[in-house]
Amino acid sequence: MVPATTPLTAPLAAADPTSGGLETIATPTLWVVTIAAVLVLLAVDFVATRRPHEVSMREASLWSLFYIALPVAFGGWVIAEHGNETGVSYYTGYIVEKSLSVDNLFVFMLLLSAFAVPKVLQQRVLLFGIIGALVLRGIFIALGAAALSAFTIVFLFFGLILLATGAKLLRDALRGESEETPDPNEMRVVKVLRRFWPLTDDYQGTRMTVKQAGRRALTPLALVTVAVFMTDIVFAVDSVPAVYGITSDPYLVFATNAFALLGLRALYFVIQGLLAQLVHLSYGLSIILGFIGVKLVLHWAHTVWESVPLIGNRASLAVVVGVLVVTTITSLLAVRREERRASVDGREVLEREVQ
Repeated sequence: MVPATTPLTAPLAAADPTSGGLETIATPTLWVVTIAAVLVLLAVDFVATRRPHEVSMREASLWSLFYIALPVAFGGWVIAEHGNETGVSYYTGYIVEKSLSVDNLFVFMLLLSAFAVPKVLQQRVLLFGIIGALVLRGIFIALGAAALSAFTIVFLFFGLILLATGAKLLRDALRGESEETPDPNEMRVVKVLRRFWPLTDDYQGTRMTVKQAGRRALTPLALVTVAVFMTDIVFAVDSVPAVYGITSDPYLVFATNAFALLGLRALYFVIQGLLAQLVHLSYGLSIILGFIGVKLVLHWAHTVWESVPLIGNRASLAVVVGVLVVTTITSLLAVRREERRASVDGREVLEREVQ
């Protein structure tokens, strides 16, 4: 058993799955360096979006490559310093968080459409959403670490959350229910804000508020930013337990979340067209969340009955990657099949009209 006084910043030792304490590879210095690096990257992104402009594919692709190379290189450092097993945990957690962040992009895309955000301002809204997500997930990670360290039954609680979320995703996918573009006027947050502040009809560049008739008024940019923040809360509830199902190291949980989120702004513009073609992504995410939920439940059960088997990190990595590859392939095949069917139906209609 790990003593109750073991700090979360102690070097990682061989983990005891029956222990209530959490171990981490991070020292205080590593935490400071990592958080400083995240702040620097956010500042760079802020400068990049300071001048409103429509993002070109070349610009988005270069930023995306940078934000993919960065976590891959960091994983190499983790393996070199802390061994293959820790590295596999990190990469598995990163892939899970990245796949869940792609699902976030669906909702961001709907919100940007619903609020009619001009293309030159879209990356600024995405950046605000990323900052909000990082702050919220940081809070959830700290709370989760404290809870897991004190109560092993939290593993069961997290597992049940993921099982319920996975079941809901699967149910909606089987029913053919998809995200619909929300009506901004019907959003509760918009209704509340309108009670306290006047709203402008048009966007005012990157400004959140402007003086109007002697009063401070909110712009649509402020509304869509608040709406994105609200969705960040929902995503944090799912994503943090998911990565805690891969590793209980709070530092690796934070690192995987940070790396997955930092590249979203550029990734959105790279795969904006592809998002609509990932028609089976909900199936894949439901399987992944359900699998990690089962893993967490088994972890909790192992602390009670040692005979209960555990699911290893390498098996987790294989399942996650395998599910994502299969659902991506089947999605693209399904879209192509629908396009061919639509093409054939269109020709038949045209032939009937000609006859």
